[in-house]
Amino acid sequence: MTTSSTQVIILYFSRGGATQRLADAIAEGVTAAGGEALLRTVNSDADAASARDMVIERDELTRCDALLLGSPTRFGHMASALQKFWESTSNDWLKGVLINKPGAVFTSTSSLHGGQETTLLSLALPLLHHGMLLTGVPYSQPSVHGRDGGGSPYGASFLNDRTSLTSSEQQTAFALGRRVCQIATACRHATIED
Repeated sequence: MTTSSTQVIILYFSRGGATQRLADAIAEGVTAAGGEALLRTVNSDADAASARDMVIERDELTRCDALLLGSPTRFGHMASALQKFWESTSNDWLKGVLINKPGAVFTSTSSLHGGQETTLLSLALPLLHHGMLLTGVPYSQPSVHGRDGGGSPYGASFLNDRTSLTSSEQQTAFALGRRVCQIATACRHATIED
């Protein structure tokens, strides 16, 4: 099924709303690049702030052009609800539905050394196993050098010791969404052999 705009899933879990704020900034970047941002969450036993967005449907993985994955940090790892979702995607993995699609990651923590980079790396693992093209934030992005918040070449992040993203965090998340959408749009028009 071909759509007129690039469809980018922003799949995340957020209990307190911090990761959701990053997802919103990423969605702005996707939209600015001419794409359609599909904000999605996962089923959870917890009452999550991400409940405002639809729960991802399995066939959306097949239809999307790219996927960004976000989670709060849980001891340097993704939230269990997201882990449970990825553990249920074996059939999608066997079919190769995400192969050669751009992917990226984002996270939030409540403390400065709360495990942002290890969480970003753990979020990247299922994307790599699914054959996605992992996309980061290049150092040419000025906001990565900001001293007022999170963000690294591994992905966008938010130090949620305040209620809103800093300017650097907002710009990094926006840039990541825009970059993933631009790459996904280029991939839609390219032939990549496995």
